[in-house]
Amino acid sequence: MDKQFDSGLMWFRRDLRVTDNAALCQALGACRQLHCVFVFDRDILEPLPRFDRRVEFIRESLCELDETLRQLGGKAGAGLIVRHAVASEEIVTLATALQVQVVFAAHDYEPQALVRDEKVKAALTRSGIALHTCKDHVIFEGREILTKAGTPYGVFTPYKNTWLATLGPQHLRSHDSAPMAQALAPRPEGLQQAVPTLAAIGFDKTNLSQLKIPTGAAGAAQLFEDFFERLDSYHETRDFPAVKGPSYLSVHLRFGTVSIRQLVATAWQRQIQGSRGAAVWLGELIWRDFYFSILANFPRVAQGAFKAEYDAIQWEQGPHADALFQAWCEGRTGYPLVDAAMAQINQSGYMHNRLRMVVGSFLVKDLGIDWRWGEKYFAQQLNDFDLAANNGGWQWVSSSGCDAQPYFRIFNPVSQSEKFDAEGKFIRRYVPQLAGLPNKAIHAPWNAKALELQMARVTLGQNYPAPIVAHDAARALTLQRYATIRKHPPAR
Repeated sequence: MDKQFDSGLMWFRRDLRVTDNAALCQALGACRQLHCVFVFDRDILEPLPRFDRRVEFIRESLCELDETLRQLGGKAGAGLIVRHAVASEEIVTLATALQVQVVFAAHDYEPQALVRDEKVKAALTRSGIALHTCKDHVIFEGREILTKAGTPYGVFTPYKNTWLATLGPQHLRSHDSAPMAQALAPRPEGLQQAVPTLAAIGFDKTNLSQLKIPTGAAGAAQLFEDFFERLDSYHETRDFPAVKGPSYLSVHLRFGTVSIRQLVATAWQRQIQGSRGAAVWLGELIWRDFYFSILANFPRVAQGAFKAEYDAIQWEQGPHADALFQAWCEGRTGYPLVDAAMAQINQSGYMHNRLRMVVGSFLVKDLGIDWRWGEKYFAQQLNDFDLAANNGGWQWVSSSGCDAQPYFRIFNPVSQSEKFDAEGKFIRRYVPQLAGLPNKAIHAPWNAKALELQMARVTLGQNYPAPIVAHDAARALTLQRYATIRKHPPAR
């Protein structure tokens, strides 16, 4: 921006890095003195359990960000101001106390964030302070990718084609803050505290370090370097949960410890060079933009189905439904791949993308449970939880979303297991009581021979549950459930 300010405040949120940070670069370019802040927002944190890996991930990433800002600024007392307060109030209080003229931040697209930002903007305006936000978290946002009729896309493939046709080097330009780092201001006395401990903000240490999940921009760089060596084979490995196929960068994209522009630029260049793996991975990154576009242009999806008529589906209710859902949450369905996947998310906060589809389809189309129950559970458990992607994924498996899986396509959890975990390696890791079963029997223990079960020390109904539902019968019921809505759509 052309206007110059004597003093400004950079508000870090979902962009916990210095490298290629659009808002930070704009702020440094526009301000003679710039303070930097992150707020542990009480409005977000207080509903969370004391054990939450995401809070620890943020806290560890902030320690690195603070050190990077100190080194970049090169001044005594420089670094990151970290507060634990209601962000919508604290930013205004801090901006006023520091006597800044402008606050910079990257766009945040979730409904609650939009309400918060409007509240902050109004309060800052009353104090004569500007709020300037910019795009950083996606390549294309809002209404930047539209149909020829000027409307947002509701189908992925044409969106992807227009996205690729629109993409140019200008969209991937890196934002280098280093040449302007002299504008980073020392923190005033009273605001020079270290990043607070987890205990200080009401949280307990988690198993993040035991899981060896790298944090901060350095952790993201480490993962990206490792993935780059595997990128060309991504299309061959990405669907197999026992194989090191994914990038494992989703949590870093969620909290902005890596630049989406850097990832897209790498994938785009490798695709041009003929890498099929890079082309498939680029498609996954475009899906991410697509779901942000859907949330922005059709905000109703945060509460209900994109296909509104699907809100009238009669899902299972009552104590039996509650029991089925609890069994799914705890990995006690009797379907080994489903149970292994649920053990993975419960133990680590991560779930392989193929398995997200399998367990989602199982909950909705085998158990007949409202997809929003699963969406909420994932929101609680996933390290990389992002409203747009999580909502989009759940609406996809439930066939209620844009460009979703057709309602009559219902994953068979046994055939999915046989296809994507043929040797049972993933199942054996997360459901160790089945480890002694032969490969052929591990996918459906109820079909195993009595001697196989005996040799493996598996007793169905005791140390491993019998299936809580018969897939074929559940499939027929699901087809009927969806067909009823299609034949007799609710009146609008």
